[in-house]
Formats: sequence, structure tokens, C-alpha cells
Amino acid sequence: MNARLPQPLPLDAAALQSHVDASWRDRIVPALLDYVAVPAKSPAFDADWAAHGLLERVLQSAADWVSAQRVPGLRLEIVRLNDAHGRPRTPVLFFELPASAGQDGTPAPASGQTVLMYGHLDKQPEFTGWRSDLGPWTPKIDDGKLYGRGGADDGYAVYASVAAIQAIQAQGAAHPRIVGIIETCEESGSGDLLPYVDALRPRLGDVGLVICLDSGAGNYDQLWLTTSLRGMAAGVLKVEVLTEGIHSGDASGLVPSSFRIMRQVLDRLEDSATGRLLPASFHCEVPAERLEQARATAAILGDEIYKRFPWAHHDCGGSTLFALPTTTDPVEALINRTWRPTLSVTGAEGFP
Repeated sequence: MNARLPQPLPLDAAALQSHVDASWRDRIVPALLDYVAVPAKSPAFDADWAAHGLLERVLQSAADWVSAQRVPGLRLEIVRLNDAHGRPRTPVLFFELPASAGQDGTPAPASGQTVLMYGHLDKQPEFTGWRSDLGPWTPKIDDGKLYGRGGADDGYAVYASVAAIQAIQAQGAAHPRIVGIIETCEESGSGDLLPYVDALRPRLGDVGLVICLDSGAGNYDQLWLTTSLRGMAAGVLKVEVLTEGIHSGDASGLVPSSFRIMRQVLDRLEDSATGRLLPASFHCEVPAERLEQARATAAILGDEIYKRFPWAHHDCGGSTLFALPTTTDPVEALINRTWRPTLSVTGAEGFP
């Protein structure tokens, strides 16, 4: 005879919203204000990160905040590893929470799988172009938006993760086992992340879902989930013609231009007129469900998909010249950004 398991009660959406709003206003925003004020640049932009201690400072502040929440059952620690040469790797924050049955008698999920929450606390450098009353390390709330470096990418992740757990527990709902990894090397390519994943593997469990709190949002009117991101094959292309520099007045016309040769090489990879990659091996069939999702997203966002970018424009003799996107069709724009391959040249060394 099979026993009928209690069915979980639906979450109270209004109470959930109220709980999250209060958490954001009363506990998370003050923490983010402190976080933005610290120039905790990623190691690629701060070679002396360990000596400066800024990554350590934001990580410890986040750990202190999580500990202060006193989430029942949650265990937290800062994990530290050294590389093969004995140098410190950027530290990570790790937390784990066992699966829990609901207060209504609903058992904990029977699969035994784990939900992994991910984020990072290291930041990109400050760059230029800030409004006169704003700055990268001077947090300011203006019209309900927090300005400053790192809050959206990705300082909020650990706070949002714990707030979500608290919101579920506040309603007495059952939940699976949850673990979190918050790293401090993401903006440098996450070079230290895999060693930590290997070291923590026995404690991660059977991960069935990864929630990466590090993506964008189409608008502020609904919750957005990112389902598709392109992978990346990166490399450095170098063209050498001579063994040393020669005056252009003496060599040009006889010595081939290294830039022209590079253009020829790239033209074998990309159609420069359309941007389409030529080798068929880079292309794949877009799954039907992803096309359906792209159409639904395009119906909501429309031309904001491409208009949101800061397109350059210049006045030329009474006419204005505008840079244009590869397409103005919202569906095509979404597919171009996610499933279709593209070539991006992100730097050129050796130019004057």
C-alpha cells in the first residue's frame, strides 16, 4: 500500500514580496553601500591585491553580514588555497544549508540533489565617464537606483542568495540542500575557481541546479532568467613580417603590411560585410524552445534590445552619421547575441 505524501502548499506571493522588499531595504542596501565604497578590483587590475587587502575586506564584510542573519542550519566559512608555487589564491566564501521539510508536513525533496548558488565580489576597474555628481567608489542612490562600481556586477549575489533562503524559511516551505560559492576572481577569468570547485567537490554533493546570480535584466517589471550564453574560444593572432622596425618611407610598397595580412586571415574566418562566421563548424541549430523564448522576450522588449546601447553619432556637414546594429529585428538581435557565433577583436597591440 502506497502512502500519500503531503502536497506542498503554494507560497504566499504577497508575503514573499513583502519579505524580500523589507530585506532589500533594511539589510541589503546598507551592505551594498558599504561594498560599493571599496575599490576591490579583480587581480587582473590589481597585481598587489593580497597586500592591499581590499578583496579580503569585502569578502569578510559579506561573511559577517551572512553570519549576522543567523539563518537556521546555515554553515559558513571563508576557504583559502595556495597555488602550486605557494602563492595565495583569491579566497572564496562557501556556505551550505541542509535540506529541510516544510512546517506543513511536506518532506524535503527526495532526490537528494543540491542547489548551487554562485556569485563574485571582485570588481572591474573604475574607467571614466561618470557624471559629475557620481563616482565609482562613492555610492549614491538616485531615483531608486544605486550608482557605484560593483553593486550590480556582482556584489548583490551573496546577499540575494541568503535573502531568498530566508524568504523560503519564513513561509515554512520545504527546500533542497543548498550550497553557495562566492568567488573573488571572476573579472579576471575565474582562474582560481576550478581549484576551489575541486577542493570543495566532496561538500558540493549531487548538484542538480546552478543559480548564477550574475547576468542582466531586460527591464525592472519582471524577473528575468538567462538561459543561453555563448561560449568563447580565445586566442592571440600575431603577424610578423620583419625582425625589426623599418622606416615606412623605405619599406612600404615592397614589404607587405602586417595589417593587410591580418585582414586576409580574418576574412577567411569572417564575412566582413555581414559579420557572419564562415566555417560551418561554428554554427549550430537553435533549439525550438529557445526560438520560442526569444520571440516571447522580443515581444516584451521590442527595439529596446538594441536601442539601449550607447551608439556613436557624428555631425558631418549638416548631416548626422549614426553607427547601426547588425539588425533591428528584435528576435534576430536576441539570437545574434546568444546562439549565433561571432568574431570579437578586443585589442590590438603594436599600433602607434
